[in-house]
Amino acid sequence: MSKQQRGKKHRTLQKRVSRPSLPRPHRADPALPGSLDHTARMLEHAKPDQIVELVLPFMWAALSDGRAPANICVDACLTLRNAYGQLGVRAELLPVTVAIQKKTGAGTLYGSLAPTWTGTEWNGHCALVLPDSERFVDPTIEQFDEVRKIGMGPMVGKVAMSIREDGSLVEPGAQVILQRGDLVLTYTVAGPEALASIAEHPEVIAHADGHRRTGVNTASLTLAALRAEGVRDRAMQAPHPRLHALLQAVGDAPYESDEAQDVRFCLPDQSGQEHWMRLDEIPLPPSTPAAWPH
Repeated sequence: MSKQQRGKKHRTLQKRVSRPSLPRPHRADPALPGSLDHTARMLEHAKPDQIVELVLPFMWAALSDGRAPANICVDACLTLRNAYGQLGVRAELLPVTVAIQKKTGAGTLYGSLAPTWTGTEWNGHCALVLPDSERFVDPTIEQFDEVRKIGMGPMVGKVAMSIREDGSLVEPGAQVILQRGDLVLTYTVAGPEALASIAEHPEVIAHADGHRRTGVNTASLTLAALRAEGVRDRAMQAPHPRLHALLQAVGDAPYESDEAQDVRFCLPDQSGQEHWMRLDEIPLPPSTPAAWPH
């Protein structure tokens, strides 16, 4: 959604796991709350088959705290699609509407089944679907006041999906119903025209390189967190061969954010000379699956 909203940070006292020190972001007017405490919780408790899918949207929310762009959902989903793909997880955009209903029965509908653009802002709502694990991800659900008050971060849920003959991942008009506190969130899937309104728009095409770059950086910081003590063993059990190859390649190498705010790892070449490399520059074995999207 395009409307920026201001929210409080929600912090919970908890046992922390090792996690990376993050590059200091440039601040702007707050739009979404985000906390590394949420990310730490995911790192500490997520099972091997969940860890990448759960940690990435929470890492994005933490890094974007106070910096999320105006067109939040589109930018977030395009960034996370690239981030998931760098770690070997296929993710696809899913335009939706979301009806948020309170226990009193009152509710509000956000988004449109026929979204349009107003200048550089898309008047709809967008989420992600992870077809291989059948998960639904709404990284920007806390842009809505009633959900943000609960303070649980991005929405990640397990859903049953049917792949259509034309390749669509979820039938248009299908609904995904998830619970958040005492709220019921009913997502309705828009059709292929809504997806085309994102993918084919000049604004999205013009910023494709930027979404890929921020996705690579988000994946880099997530990889650094996944190699921490108490986390790496579970990450190596995740069903993602590309993630395994990256964890092995990076090892305990130092990393830093350069002047352009790109995250780079310091790795030696065959002669032992050290080079600072972005995640998408690190040599991997030939058998390693390519990053998504191909």
